[in-house]
Amino acid sequence: MTFEEYLISKKIDQEKFAKAEPSRFEEWKTLFAQMHPESFTTHKKFLINPVRRKYKL
Repeated sequence: MTFEEYLISKKIDQEKFAKAEPSRFEEWKTLFAQMHPESFTTHKKFLINPVRRKYKL
């Protein structure tokens, strides 16, 4: 699974997220490449929902 596919599965608009918060987007993309998707979700559990609300797909 790619980071882009992960964002779609979490209903996060990649373009809006990358444009509004480029540093966080790149940090998450780098971390995602180093982790299993489930580990990433656990690691960012309390941050994913606020991001999803801001950048709804």
